[in-house]
Amino acid sequence: MFEGIQRNLSEALKKLRGRGRITEANVRDAMQEVRRALLDADVNYTVANDFVKRVTERSIGQQVLRTLDPSEQIFKIVYDELVALMGPVDTGFPFAKDRPTVIMLCGLQGQGKTTTAGKLALTLRERGRKPMLVAADLQRPAAVDQLKVLGEQIGVPVYSESPPVNPVDVCRRALDHAKKNLLDTVILDTAGRLHVDEMPMDELRQIDRHCRPDQVFFVCDAMTGQDAVNSAKAFNEALDLNGVILTKMDGDARGGAALSIKSVAQVPIKFIGVGEKLDRLEEFRPEGMAQRILGQGDILSLVEKVASVQQQISEEERLEQQRKLEKGDFTLDDFRKQFEQMKKMGPIKDLLGSMPGMSEMIPEDEDPEKSFARIQGMIDSMTKEERRNPDVIDINRRRRIAAGSGTEPPEIKQFLAQFTQMREVMRKMAQMSIWERVKMVTGMGQKGAFMPGAKVFNKKGDTGHRKSPKERAKERKNKRKRR
Repeated sequence: MFEGIQRNLSEALKKLRGRGRITEANVRDAMQEVRRALLDADVNYTVANDFVKRVTERSIGQQVLRTLDPSEQIFKIVYDELVALMGPVDTGFPFAKDRPTVIMLCGLQGQGKTTTAGKLALTLRERGRKPMLVAADLQRPAAVDQLKVLGEQIGVPVYSESPPVNPVDVCRRALDHAKKNLLDTVILDTAGRLHVDEMPMDELRQIDRHCRPDQVFFVCDAMTGQDAVNSAKAFNEALDLNGVILTKMDGDARGGAALSIKSVAQVPIKFIGVGEKLDRLEEFRPEGMAQRILGQGDILSLVEKVASVQQQISEEERLEQQRKLEKGDFTLDDFRKQFEQMKKMGPIKDLLGSMPGMSEMIPEDEDPEKSFARIQGMIDSMTKEERRNPDVIDINRRRRIAAGSGTEPPEIKQFLAQFTQMREVMRKMAQMSIWERVKMVTGMGQKGAFMPGAKVFNKKGDTGHRKSPKERAKERKNKRKRR
């Protein structure tokens, strides 16, 4: 997501680089490109025009600081206006003290509402709450069964009743059930339709009136663009929404909904769904989203993901990893474990996008997931001895590994050379502070270091001499002695 708008905004701001001062003419030229980039990203027409107008007014007449390029100053103005466009956002919940807190989810059919109910319940349970899901969507076939399956997966009770029954009565009796069973949070999964005009707004208003929810969230698919914005506006007029939850933010959406909803519907985005798994619900941060739109990554979200994964690793295992990194004893088995931990943090492309400068080094036609899966296949095709000591891998072994992983022997050789260099880099990083690591990773990412097939670590030039098998065997023997 956001690749298109990132690229177009970067091109627009490049036109200001190297200018001695900011003039009305060069600012307006650049802002026309910014406006085009926003419209291409499916941002609301009025929102795009107002945004460009505000940036232009702030930019024209600004004195260029001697230590900054004009594009850097306007870049900061664009960033500030993007944050203002999407924020401020308060993702906290005003939990009731003397009764169960009620959260009502509404939205069109097929937008991910039921799955989001499960994600939200898991998020609240991890915060120490005792949530209960309520199956109030009696229109969509299998909606009740789907909610029950989700409840079993995350260990959260689900309240449901067999039809024929009125959804309003189901919600009312669910609140009584929650009070009797000392459950402190109730999440109502209400019915939806394919179009706003078909929505049972009267039914939703009755649930709102009888259950008095503390929070009403509109769930919509980010990939529907301006349809999501218009639907949010219609629901807000009917129910007075507290916030929006955007789903499928890990897909191919252009970002228009995220940038337009706050201004058009007058409702802030509270959460975003960034994957199909139930732990893929994140609090919406305008600052982080603006940074990603401008290609600067979202370090805070990345740090939170790392911390979440580290909580699942025992202290003994973490210390063992640290020891291996510092001593340079990192094996291919350890390398593969790092892959598994990365997968827990989300799609690899999203992780790279969270690092400053890393999103630019992902080729448009390259799928990082497939590239890293190919590397995993190489490692899995090796013996235990080869994974522990890659120096024993000669041409015959490379051929066997290539045949087992569906690759070519030169790819195996290149990967092993990269691994040797990467192991040294990781040893150095293990001794750095977190901010030193971020700085180092950023610089390496801008050079394309982490893409399979990258040659940024290869410092030795081509000597024009192809080593004989005897010379290569001698080199491997010397390597083993040094180890």
